Amino acid sequence: MTNESTDSIGAPRDTAESWESINWTKAEEEVKRMQMRIAKATREGRHGRAKSLQWLLTHSFSAKALAVRKVVENRGQRTPGIDGKIWKSDEQKLNAIGTLSHRGYRPQALRRIYILKRNGKRRPLSIPTMRDRAMQALHALSLKPIAETSADRNSYGFREGRGCADAIGQCFIALAKSNSPAWILEADIKSCFDTINHEWLFRHVPMDRKILKQWLKCGYFENGRWFPTSEGTPQGGIISPLLANLTLDGLERVITEAAPKRGAKVNLIRYADDFIVTGSSKELLEERIRPAIQKFLAERGLTLSEDKTRISHIDVGFDFLGQNIRKYQGKLLIKPSAASVNAFRLKVGEVIRANLGVAPEKMIGELNPILRGWANYHRHIVAKRCFASLDFDIAKALFSWARKKHPNKSGRWVKQKYFTNPKGEWNFCAPVTTSLGETRVIELYRLVKTVILRHVKVRAEAHPYHPDHQEYFERRKCFAWKVYSARQNDPTNEPESMQDDRPQS
Repeated sequence: MTNESTDSIGAPRDTAESWESINWTKAEEEVKRMQMRIAKATREGRHGRAKSLQWLLTHSFSAKALAVRKVVENRGQRTPGIDGKIWKSDEQKLNAIGTLSHRGYRPQALRRIYILKRNGKRRPLSIPTMRDRAMQALHALSLKPIAETSADRNSYGFREGRGCADAIGQCFIALAKSNSPAWILEADIKSCFDTINHEWLFRHVPMDRKILKQWLKCGYFENGRWFPTSEGTPQGGIISPLLANLTLDGLERVITEAAPKRGAKVNLIRYADDFIVTGSSKELLEERIRPAIQKFLAERGLTLSEDKTRISHIDVGFDFLGQNIRKYQGKLLIKPSAASVNAFRLKVGEVIRANLGVAPEKMIGELNPILRGWANYHRHIVAKRCFASLDFDIAKALFSWARKKHPNKSGRWVKQKYFTNPKGEWNFCAPVTTSLGETRVIELYRLVKTVILRHVKVRAEAHPYHPDHQEYFERRKCFAWKVYSARQNDPTNEPESMQDDRPQS
């Protein structure tokens, strides 16, 4: 293939000689520049201009290359659709860019699989083919600037520069003061992704309606049979979270309009389809806010789950995004929820039981990513005591694992072999030989060594595609990394406001 470089992102003949030769920095800059132009046109109400810019973006080589890269680098890169194809080699990835043509495009049916939920039920996942995933990623690039412009201020799920820690941070801001609202509506949308009304999406989602309709109506295969899809967006599709956000945006305005102008203390905090609403009284949430939410959702084909939607007092507390939020004698503390802790214990226990006969270094390799991931998720809240308790339980389970591995050895021998590191400290460890022939000791990650550091919430008005906010988002990335790195070796340096100095629930 010839290399015909150009400064015009919309040039359809922009190519590359190989996958390695693609200038990813330039591609990202070109796409980001076009996304900022789309966002500006949307803010100014020039929707025709925004539509034209979307067309240019989805037909550009840079956007197509980034879409393919997203598909081949995410967690589902080895999960094929119904055609059984995955893109492994660089040649396949480069050729895939050329397949992202709109002319004659028709998506294939989805492959239906199921994953087990915590409550024992099965959640359906509908897997598109690699090409269809790349097309969704391509159109998502042009849709994100519009979605960010119309997004609710306190929506944090599946948005650039936002995450669960920001949602929990907003909960602290809304509920921590002595005069903060005391009542919380915990809302749960019944099968949100599976029941969104297609007609509403066709009327309101600003993208190529023909392609959107084909994605939503392509159906799925299960046990060799084809089933139609008359509602919902497929869980497993790259663009599905973005469509769900577009469906629920506007809820914050509806709730604000439904509340009295004074003394209501109404706040919406949403992460994807999980959200809470604060209020000054139980009656306000029950008689005015909840009916307004139900009406808003009904227009989109959605309903609240009667069993899981409840109103709680802050002194009793509630669970949100795997964390428990509650006031103890007037002080708000946020801790890992009991459900999250129990699920973590079960997962660690399953890994230990599944590796009864393996070498200790392999056990450490299996457990450390799980331990670090869970600890990093909860490192912004009051979790020190929880971490210490879990460390003890994990050490106890591993000691039992070692005793079963060596039934004829004493406990002292097991402790000396598996639980004494070179410094003489108690921790599960194992010697390994490096590629250079050197011997070193690897250790199990201890949760209690995780740095507890209050997360700085993102500004509600910050827009990742606004030129005035670019420096802010870059500074947030640098700040988070520098602070975390600087404090990683000082786990005892914990802010007073985050100390776990209240009774356990």
